[in-house]
Amino acid sequence: QRVSYSEFLQAVRESRVESAQISDTEITGLVRPDPGKPKPSKFIAAIRPPNLYDPELLTLLKEKNVKIVGKIDTPSWWRTLLVSALPMLVLIGFWFFAIQKMGKGGQALQLGRNRAKIYDRTDAEKVTFADVAGVDEARAELVEIVDFLKNPDKYQRLGGRIPKGVLLVGPPGTGKTLLARAVAGEAEVPFFSISGSEFIELFVGLGASRVRDLFEQAKKHAPCIIFIDELDAIGKSRAGAMAGTLGSHDEREQTLNQLLAEMDGFDSSKGVIIMAATNRPEVLDPALLRPGRFDRQVVVDRPDLAGREAILRVHARK
Repeated sequence: QRVSYSEFLQAVRESRVESAQISDTEITGLVRPDPGKPKPSKFIAAIRPPNLYDPELLTLLKEKNVKIVGKIDTPSWWRTLLVSALPMLVLIGFWFFAIQKMGKGGQALQLGRNRAKIYDRTDAEKVTFADVAGVDEARAELVEIVDFLKNPDKYQRLGGRIPKGVLLVGPPGTGKTLLARAVAGEAEVPFFSISGSEFIELFVGLGASRVRDLFEQAKKHAPCIIFIDELDAIGKSRAGAMAGTLGSHDEREQTLNQLLAEMDGFDSSKGVIIMAATNRPEVLDPALLRPGRFDRQVVVDRPDLAGREAILRVHARK
């Protein structure tokens, strides 16, 4: 028989309860047997209100000579294990989710690898100067780069100096990326293409690691061209208004510092040329434009009427 807590107390006061077992949430008891019966006739169960502390309960049970039995509710071992391990399981799950989202193929060892697309000389989508129109002046300035990549010995013999970095500057949609690919296509060298935003990730240090890996891969494939699109994504000035607020060691600045260090640490005579594109040259860090880095700028402006006609003829030919 299940009764309320108040009814249970009333039964104790009337001396009808023989024994009581008290747990954290429930009180169970045996009713004294009726005259002529050897055993208790009824079983009483009272739901104890949660967090109830009744100092008079034990006194009342003692006064009425009720046998008191204590009970400790112990949860099962698997439930205890689950509760204790749940925070760790959540952290492990988050870690695997982050690896899957940010690493190539979801592998932790791939997090620091660069994500550059590689176009080699056998690529079916090879681009040459014949596929570029409307930017004749910019194309003429890049012929020297093509000649150096084709004939590096000539420049070394004559003591010629080739720039380490070439920065293509111009509005969006003017063909800066296509022009850079055409340089690699004309020179028949591998072309590493990556966007500046692909260096930056959630974890600090990944951007710098990807820069190192990119230059290591390029040295193995020399002569070649490294092309960084949207250079302003990682090359913004470190002397901006937010520099003092955000500190000098955030992910973007670490990536920029690593890029500057790599450009200073390799020899352009080995045949690795760095090209980059931006439509916001005014926000770039001055260190990028110093001699020995992106010291040559090529303006890729919007084409005039004759240039637009030339572009139309190129597309019509395809």
